[in-house]
Amino acid sequence: MSAPSAGRPPEEPASDGPRHRRSRAARPVGRMAALLRLLGSRGRAPRQRTVPRHDFSPDLDGCRQELARWQRHADSFERELTRVSFERAHLLAWLAALHPSSAVVTPAVGVGPDGTHLLRLVAGGRQLSWRLPPRDLPLFRHVPYTERTTGHLRRDGPTALEQAAHIRTHTRLLAFEGSLFAAPAEMRPQARSTEH
Repeated sequence: MSAPSAGRPPEEPASDGPRHRRSRAARPVGRMAALLRLLGSRGRAPRQRTVPRHDFSPDLDGCRQELARWQRHADSFERELTRVSFERAHLLAWLAALHPSSAVVTPAVGVGPDGTHLLRLVAGGRQLSWRLPPRDLPLFRHVPYTERTTGHLRRDGPTALEQAAHIRTHTRLLAFEGSLFAAPAEMRPQARSTEH
């Protein structure tokens, strides 16, 4: 085998078909273009690519507006929660006044030194209990306070779901009982006079 001459590129094998002839003819032009690009860039200083600067002020303004919007939502929810808490405390104080024989306020066990107490009472034959934060305690001055629960209030109360189910059932019974005694006047039995 003879080595190709140093000045010429090696011969490519002959190909079958016109597709290979076109690609072979296009290669010298592609090589020539790459060589011209390489030689043309040697004489010039390399161009520095400039990265367009991004203006962050519109993004920052948008973020501040979004933050203010969410803060307004949070403030609104906090006001609503405060209102509902206030109303709940007053309703529990009223409920305790309706059950003076069983209502009692006791310190909550295992909660820590935050001052949380429990309102416990018996309604419909079952013990019910609610947590009272320290800020609500002045509303319960009419309810007896004990350090330890005694009798039927000693055991832990029902879970929140059990308590809610019992309250719904008891409410239905009270409403049914109320509807029996609140019949219209024309449907009430008339008292017969004993005079003849």
